[in-house]
Amino acid sequence: MTSSAGNDSVLRPEGPADERSANRGKDVATARAADVADAIEVLGLVASLEHRAFARLAADSQEAPGLAQSLVLSRLAARCTERRDRVLARIDDLGGDGAAALGRFAGLLDDFDARTPPTSWAERLLKAYVGYGVADDFCRVVARGLDDESAQLVAQVLDDAAHGELAVRELDEACAGDDVLSSRLALWGRRLVGEALGVVQRAAQRPEVARVLSRAGGDAAAAGTPEQVPATVFNELTAEHTRRMARLHLTA
Repeated sequence: MTSSAGNDSVLRPEGPADERSANRGKDVATARAADVADAIEVLGLVASLEHRAFARLAADSQEAPGLAQSLVLSRLAARCTERRDRVLARIDDLGGDGAAALGRFAGLLDDFDARTPPTSWAERLLKAYVGYGVADDFCRVVARGLDDESAQLVAQVLDDAAHGELAVRELDEACAGDDVLSSRLALWGRRLVGEALGVVQRAAQRPEVARVLSRAGGDAAAAGTPEQVPATVFNELTAEHTRRMARLHLTA
C-alpha cells in the first residue's frame, strides 16, 4: 500500500521556485537568440563590404595604368570572394540566410561612392585605402562584441593588407617630389574620411549593430539606436585614419 506522503510528493504542483527556474531558462534562450540575430547582422555587414570590394577591385583592375597593377588587382578581387564566402558560411552555421544578411547592407556605400568619384588613378587608390579602410576599421571594432568564433573570423577576413601595400607603394612613387599632388591628395583624404564616417554613422544606427557595438565596449545604446557614433569609436577610427595618411607621408 502506497503512503499518502508518497503521493503528495509525486503530485505536488509546481511552486514559485520552479516557475522562476523555467522563466530563467526561457530568458536565457531568448537572449541567446537575440545575440545570434545581432551577430548575423554584423556578419552581413562584413560580407557586404567584401562583396563590394570585389566589384570595386575588379573595376579598378580595368582602370589600372599598367598590366602588372591590373593583374594584382584582379587577384585581390578574387580573394575578396573567398573571404566573403567564409563569412556567409558562418552566417549559415548560425542558422541565418547569408544572402539575405548581405543584401540588407547592399546600398550602404552607394551615397559614399556617388559623393566621392575619383578623377585619377592616385585618387582611386587613396579612396580604396583610406575611405573603405574606415569601414573596415569600424567592423574590427564592432566584432569585439561578437562570439569568439565570429570575432576571430572577422579579424582574419579583415587582416589582408595586400591592397594597402599596393596603395602605399604606388602613391609613394607618384608623390615623390610632387608637392602639388601630395597637397591635393591630402585634401582628398580629408574629404574621404569625412564621407566614410557618415557611412559608419548609418551602420551604427542599426539596432543590431548598436547592441554588438555596446558589448564591444563602444558605449552605444544597448537596446536602441545611437544618435551618433560613440566618441571612443570615433576617436579610434580617426586615429587609424591618421596612421594610414602618415604611411603615405600625407597630412591627415
